[in-house]
Amino acid sequence: MSESVVIIGGGFAGATLAQQLERRLPNTCPIYILSKNNFITYNPLLPEVVGASVLPSHSVVPLRLMVRRTRIFTVTVKDIDLEQKCVNYAGEGSGHVNYDQLAIACGVDANLAIVDGMAAHGLPLKTVGDALFLRNRIITRLEQADIQPVAVRRRWLLTFIVVGGGFSGVEVAGELHDFVHSAVKYYKNVSQKECHVVLLHAMDRLLPELSSSLGEAALRAMTRRGIEIRLNATVSSVEERLVCLATGDQVYGGTVVCTIGTAPYAFTRDLPFRKESGRIVTAPDMSVSGYPGVWALGDCALVPNAIGNSLSPQTAQFAVRQAGRLARNIAASIRDQATAPFSYRPLGQLASIGHNKAVAEVFGVRLVGFLAWLLWRGVYVLKIPTLARKARVFLEWNWAMFFPPDIAHLGFGRTGEDAESDANQLNGTEKVKSEK
Repeated sequence: MSESVVIIGGGFAGATLAQQLERRLPNTCPIYILSKNNFITYNPLLPEVVGASVLPSHSVVPLRLMVRRTRIFTVTVKDIDLEQKCVNYAGEGSGHVNYDQLAIACGVDANLAIVDGMAAHGLPLKTVGDALFLRNRIITRLEQADIQPVAVRRRWLLTFIVVGGGFSGVEVAGELHDFVHSAVKYYKNVSQKECHVVLLHAMDRLLPELSSSLGEAALRAMTRRGIEIRLNATVSSVEERLVCLATGDQVYGGTVVCTIGTAPYAFTRDLPFRKESGRIVTAPDMSVSGYPGVWALGDCALVPNAIGNSLSPQTAQFAVRQAGRLARNIAASIRDQATAPFSYRPLGQLASIGHNKAVAEVFGVRLVGFLAWLLWRGVYVLKIPTLARKARVFLEWNWAMFFPPDIAHLGFGRTGEDAESDANQLNGTEKVKSEK
């Protein structure tokens, strides 16, 4: 038995699948991961990077530290030749790798085109680069406001708009609010009254993934802290200085964060598989019907869950469990044995809402406040890959609880480059115009 397994994607689904396959397949079966990055991003920590609660490097783990014999190709997948059973890629030149078993776990990309003008004026939060860029933008706005004598312009600079009230939107709004209100004391010409975080959500309650009572609890807690939350607020367009709502209302602000909208990667759009909303439809065992040896999992796939006859949500919790089942199914397929459907009952969901508070629903028990926040941190520390990263994040979190936030602007300008153009590009600095 020497069949080769190629995994497209180095996120939680792909990395976990490789780990599980290493345990279940003999060394004669080569395993490959094709990923545009050589690391896995722990997305729940990205809001913490924005709020300077953890260092950017602590939210990623190199893939080569997570696997033993899997080969890592840091490349961009161009297309898949299903007849020849090979994946074509571009990296240091072009190349291809042949497969007997192919697992597509590439996730999804941010879709800023979902709202008119969002691509030009909005900031996504999908990568460490996005989180660091947003943190730099916040610090830049504070610096600009500190030397801006006109109150209405300071107000615009210090208004931060978050679009989307799911997990990412709620967590980044809470972290952003905490960071700005902790940092503002170092800016003599800026007051906390001028700092404003607005959360726009198209649905009638926050955190639709959780129970309505926890969504309402999050709403009350965040509103008490001064975060403005607008429900049933569908964004119709984003302009340079404001966000337009479907009702005709306008929200002025100098920074717009987008946490909604996903789109499939280019190479998956051209595949002949059946898709729904851009996601690859799979059989219950995660195989792709009509294409022997091809499987899909994670956010890019629409995987049935045998428990409750439901579809798996796009969360890391489900992606990791799918990877475990798929590893067993691939091993069974190679041995000409029967595969089994994916079946998983979720343990619960947690969301941080800032200011050392969270909401949680675990084993049917609902928690709100500091205890939920401790549980949230404990669970995520346990989930972070490798002991070294767990220790670093734990120490970083505790440090941030007792010491002032880091307000250093981490620019990336190189010596000899044009300082002004580099600053405009990396800091997100725009010329402040008068209100119309």
